[in-house]
Amino acid sequence: MQDAPQPLYQTLAQELRHAMNDGRLPAGERLPSVREAAKSRGLSINTVLAAYRQLETHGLIEARPQSGYFVRSRLPTPPAPRFAPASTTAQPAETVVLDQITRVLAAQSSPDTIDLSLACPKGGDFYPGERLGRLIADLARHRPNLLTDYSLPPGSLLLRREICRHAQDLAMTLAPDDIILTNGCMEALQLALRAVTRPGDTIALESPTYFNLIPLAERLGLKTIEVPTHPDAGMSLDALELLLSEKRLQAIVVMPNVHNPLGTSMPLDAKRRLADLANTYQVPVIEDALYAELQYATPLQPAVKAFDRDGWVIVCASYTKTLAPGFRIGWMEGGRFRRELSELKFCTSVSQPALLCEALGVFLENGGYAQHLRRLRRTYAGQIDRLRALIDSAFPAGTRATQPTGGFLLWVQLPAGGDANRLFDAALERRISITPGNLFSPSGRYTQHIRLSGCYPFSDRYVHALMSLGELVAQQQ
Repeated sequence: MQDAPQPLYQTLAQELRHAMNDGRLPAGERLPSVREAAKSRGLSINTVLAAYRQLETHGLIEARPQSGYFVRSRLPTPPAPRFAPASTTAQPAETVVLDQITRVLAAQSSPDTIDLSLACPKGGDFYPGERLGRLIADLARHRPNLLTDYSLPPGSLLLRREICRHAQDLAMTLAPDDIILTNGCMEALQLALRAVTRPGDTIALESPTYFNLIPLAERLGLKTIEVPTHPDAGMSLDALELLLSEKRLQAIVVMPNVHNPLGTSMPLDAKRRLADLANTYQVPVIEDALYAELQYATPLQPAVKAFDRDGWVIVCASYTKTLAPGFRIGWMEGGRFRRELSELKFCTSVSQPALLCEALGVFLENGGYAQHLRRLRRTYAGQIDRLRALIDSAFPAGTRATQPTGGFLLWVQLPAGGDANRLFDAALERRISITPGNLFSPSGRYTQHIRLSGCYPFSDRYVHALMSLGELVAQQQ
């Protein structure tokens, strides 16, 4: 008795699986649309859809809203960091880390190098520069007072209203009178730390963390304790609660949505618990929401601020990564610390430029921002998939990389024997700049990790530099 013929959808799924295995369909490649595949193969739409769904169930492809089906990278993700922060003595950052940050920033700013890791999108593909330029010209022509009148706080009411309206996408209910406009997100973070700490205090940082927080804490005379942060689970809240129960912390700094450098986000229940911990122990949480609007999936996952009961969460954000880095316009909502923050802002930099703030407010009001964000999310999701695919093909076996949920940053763990600092030196000799992992830890951990960025056009020069970097990693084996 002959075996029954294999269903058509399984035959198609098997054919596509073979194409993925032998490299004819590389990671990041877009599959033909269901309609296109059905027409070219003489199959029904339901047959193709069933094949795609089977591949999706097995984790081989993924569906992206309004974009189609794409081959997933099988690059494994890094394991969680393992160390016990509760037994760690609070201390200033290691001098070698501070020196390395200075050295890396110098390499990134050199016109002779191609940078693969700077978190600063470049080019018209990522910003609506022309549209904003027309808005500024129109406002300057019809409202010249925006150029001639002295700009005083609290600044553009239109922009503050629009900030509150868009904050609802992150489940935050904010009031315009509580919004403080800042010189980017970095000033907001600095003001927050100055408002809630004093020299000699101890703050909790994620590990790994955004590297610019390390010299900032050093300059403010603060000690740090690193709390392990998992790409999937976020900051270890069990470790954090132990530190809070021992009254060892005066503030906590976290990036729950689209973390830098991990690119991933904290689960919903963990965000709720973090807000509860802040309110229960009455220790402020400074939430860096810089990349929160760049989550790939919609509706967006809430901010920790959305669960704040008593004003112990300070949220900081900016439009430098999404709209206009040259504007340097950020904002913060300070909860119970609003008055101190307003006074600090005034004596630090007074206010933000009225013309730029009003132009940004108009852009947000007329729907341009929402439209731009939708396109930007799709762009970065594709960029990250392609970056992971290139790493998968160019780097030696044993390489791992996070699977971001938003933004354009990727945290890469080198294979056994890999040394990120030696790799930085070797890459720099080829005029390639990367960011070693020890920059993201006050104590210099993560010497086997690097951060890479997918916020540049994938030119031949960029791809060649990434392939060269893979060769250098292989030479360390």
